[in-house]
Amino acid sequence: MLKNIDPLLTPELLKVLAEMGHGDEIAVVDANFTAASLAAAHGRVLRLAGAGLVAACDAVLSLLPLDAGDASPAAFMQHAGMPEGQPSALQARVIDSLVRVGGVPARSCQAMERFAFYERVRHAWAVVQTSEAQPFGNFLFKKGVILAQQA
Repeated sequence: MLKNIDPLLTPELLKVLAEMGHGDEIAVVDANFTAASLAAAHGRVLRLAGAGLVAACDAVLSLLPLDAGDASPAAFMQHAGMPEGQPSALQARVIDSLVRVGGVPARSCQAMERFAFYERVRHAWAVVQTSEAQPFGNFLFKKGVILAQQA
C-alpha cells in the first residue's frame, strides 16, 4: 500500500502513467468499448473491474498532468442521443472532474464524433476499460509536463 494514491491506480496503471511522455494520450472507456481491437497495435489495455467511469477518471487525473499547451487536452465520444457538442449527464460529471481534479476549464474538453474518436484511440498510449455500463462513457486525456514549481 502507498499513501495518498487512489486504490484504483493499480501497479500496472501506475507504470503506464509513468511511462507516458508529453503529448501521449490515454483513453478511459466504458465496458461496451471495443478496447482490445482498437488497442491491438500496442496491446496496452488495462481493466478496472468494478470501477465506474467517474471514479476511474478521477483516479487517473489525480496523477496525470494535462497538456496546458493544447486547447483541448481532453476529449469525449459524442453521445448519439445528444445534440452535437453536448455531453450526457455521465460525461458532464467527468468534465466536472476535469475542472476539479485536472485543473482545466470545461471548454477544453472536446466532443468527438464516434469514428473519429475510435481512430484517435488507435494511437493512444493505453486504454483503461472500466465497468461503466452507460454507453458513450469514453474519454481521452493528453499528458502534459510537470513544471519545476509543480514538482
